[in-house]
Amino acid sequence: MRRALWVLAVLLSHWRRHRMQFATLLIGLIAATALWSGVQAINQQARNAYDRAAATFGGVRTPMLVAPNAATFPQDLFVRLRRAGWPVSPVLEGRVQINGRSVRLLGIEPVTLPVDVGNAPRLGAADLTSFVAPPGRTLVAKETLNDLQEQEGAAPPISSGATLPPLHVQPQLVPDVLVVDIGVAQKLLNKPDQVSRLLIGKPKGKPAPLASVVGDRLQRVEPNAETELERLTDSFHLNLTAFGLLSFFVGLFIVNSAVGLAFEQRLPMLRTLRACGASARLVNTVLVIELVALALVAGLIGLVCGYFIAAALLPDVAASLRGLYGAQIPGQLSLQPEWWLAGIGISVAGALVAAATSLIKAIRMPVLATAQPYAWQQRQRRWLILQSIAACMVFAVALLLLHYGESLIAGFGVLAALMLGAALILPAFLDIILLIGQRAARGPLSLWFWADSRQQLSGLSLALMALLLALAVNVGVSTMVETFSRTFVGWLNGRLAADVYISASDNAQGVAIRNWLKERSEVQAILSGGRAETQVQGQPVELFGLPDHALYRERWPLLETAPRAWTQLVPGNAAFISEQLSRRLNVRVGDVVEVPAPGGTWELDIVGIYADYGNPKGQLAVNVAALIRHFPQTPQTRIGLIVARDKIPDLIAALQKRFALDDRSVADQATVKAESIRIFNRTFAVTSALNAFTLGVAGIALLTSLLTLANSRLPQLAPLWAIGITRPRLAAIELTKTLSVALFTSLLAVPLGLLVAWCLIAIVNVKAFGWRLPFHVFPLQLVELVAVALVASLLAALLPVARLARMQPANLVKVFANER
Repeated sequence: MRRALWVLAVLLSHWRRHRMQFATLLIGLIAATALWSGVQAINQQARNAYDRAAATFGGVRTPMLVAPNAATFPQDLFVRLRRAGWPVSPVLEGRVQINGRSVRLLGIEPVTLPVDVGNAPRLGAADLTSFVAPPGRTLVAKETLNDLQEQEGAAPPISSGATLPPLHVQPQLVPDVLVVDIGVAQKLLNKPDQVSRLLIGKPKGKPAPLASVVGDRLQRVEPNAETELERLTDSFHLNLTAFGLLSFFVGLFIVNSAVGLAFEQRLPMLRTLRACGASARLVNTVLVIELVALALVAGLIGLVCGYFIAAALLPDVAASLRGLYGAQIPGQLSLQPEWWLAGIGISVAGALVAAATSLIKAIRMPVLATAQPYAWQQRQRRWLILQSIAACMVFAVALLLLHYGESLIAGFGVLAALMLGAALILPAFLDIILLIGQRAARGPLSLWFWADSRQQLSGLSLALMALLLALAVNVGVSTMVETFSRTFVGWLNGRLAADVYISASDNAQGVAIRNWLKERSEVQAILSGGRAETQVQGQPVELFGLPDHALYRERWPLLETAPRAWTQLVPGNAAFISEQLSRRLNVRVGDVVEVPAPGGTWELDIVGIYADYGNPKGQLAVNVAALIRHFPQTPQTRIGLIVARDKIPDLIAALQKRFALDDRSVADQATVKAESIRIFNRTFAVTSALNAFTLGVAGIALLTSLLTLANSRLPQLAPLWAIGITRPRLAAIELTKTLSVALFTSLLAVPLGLLVAWCLIAIVNVKAFGWRLPFHVFPLQLVELVAVALVASLLAALLPVARLARMQPANLVKVFANER
């Protein structure tokens, strides 16, 4: 043990003499751990929110009974099943509007509620009395209470005019949900004696067969380990994980460079230790202990940094999940102990992987071989060929996944294989480019420039791979986001056809507003709309009522139509289907969709497919009059107006004054569009932040690689200085070489990034969202990204180049004093 401590003290003395190396090693581990653990913290927060949503009074984590073709069924079936020995509990579900905000209302029967419904909030004896006895209670999450701008104990009215029981905060409850007694819910939702589903608890005995009690009026739905929301958001979390992994591996490139340089510089030290009697096993064991200790320190710092990164990005991630998928997750970060353990573990494992090559070389190294220079950074032809063969094999895997893969995982597999293959084959491409430059060179200095760049390539290959991957991801994601942005704006222009939008509090106010508007001369048209929810083939579907007006015929974003589609829509037996729903149901123009309605099945001919970006729900657009005929309970509170442009502000002011409407209840098109674009921009803010982080880490990797090569390159530079080339000129040549190689890498990253963008748009987006964007290329954006990459390379090269320009002649003369 004493000998091991002395060996450790000797090894640690190297870091005291080389503080910059020590700093780069820690920076690499901290950056890798921080970005990876930050992303995992965000994902964990979202997963916990999904679990809360799934386990809130059942959800899909609990077996249940539902009606096959209707949203509700009579409460009498619940009574029959209880008498037959079935441990079922009724739940009624619907949506209500409070202060202009739509929230989910759940009605439960707490006495029969099963005890095994996940982590659903439990009601104690005292709470039970308060919950069911008049006036009752409305259980609400703290986040929802804040969103509604209400205080605990308040009894706010809903859009129908009824009043909720007093609000009471329930900490375990998922956001955007209100929970009341089922009798109260039936009154609030105007669904007397109706139930949405029956939760099934654990039976004490063997109940009667389901069919013998209720026939085929109910069907059993088994619990699922993964919720629909989790499946829907898998693409987003895989995207974040991919960014985290990329940043983690780029950070390991930094560690690899720092450890490699330290290994070369500590060769004389290792020789001395071995000569003094320290065994190879002891030296390697102490090297591992040293590395693990550094990884623990850097891992703890990285976890703290990762926490702050996650806390800073979580609000934007929450906005992304809410905007893209309708998922509600808290905007505040809460971490579990396993997150800390996983972060420390990934830091230690990453450090050992990055240092594996140096550790293997140290244990296999003979005692006398340590006295010889070990040129670990020299080009190795055989490995270059093997690496290129491996790249071709990875590309073949990408093609197989592209051709045969059907899942979202396969889509990301194509992306991963494509980027890994490109990184592996990059050194071969750069070697070919530099060889062409070498053969075209004229003059000895020019010839040396290209030949030395080829020799330097192996030492820079890892950093250049990191730069390639970071820049390709930036190009791909930026192209996808910019394409989405422009398409989204065009889609908004089509969907927001009216000049003013009004949301009445209830049907009575809606009728009063319409009657008042008919007397206003500046109002050119009143466009009434409506929405209803149902299920088609087990898929939740939103029915959207379209008014029959020429403005919608001109602007509605149709992708595919049948002849005379708008004319067929008017009678009420035809519909347009959103692109994502058409893919989910495998429905095309000309097919028929059967929609369950209160009065029976509503058969709709599909006469068009339209774009509906960002909507997590599938949608059918029908004539609004037909929608109200088949769904009489549809709220008629949505009103659109066509108004003379110069009269819009006065009309909005008059509406607000006459009907006490706030800014959320009445808004002009420009305001709605601006708010939508603001939400869109915030949705992708997290992607931009991770792009910047990844490119920054790649720049640090390039810096550490250049610092690693700086000392070992003196034998190549000293002869040039000796024949009369000044140190500033040598520094300028080195800077030119670095920027040239970075430029070649950046130019190769552009087509790779465009291929990444195509994969995101044509594969990942389609499998994740169900819709496909048009593919656009933005040349100016590509030029900007290449320029940013060159600036990052310039900044990375400045420090080693400045050192060379100020290097003392004595250091260059020393090169000729030994056999190097």
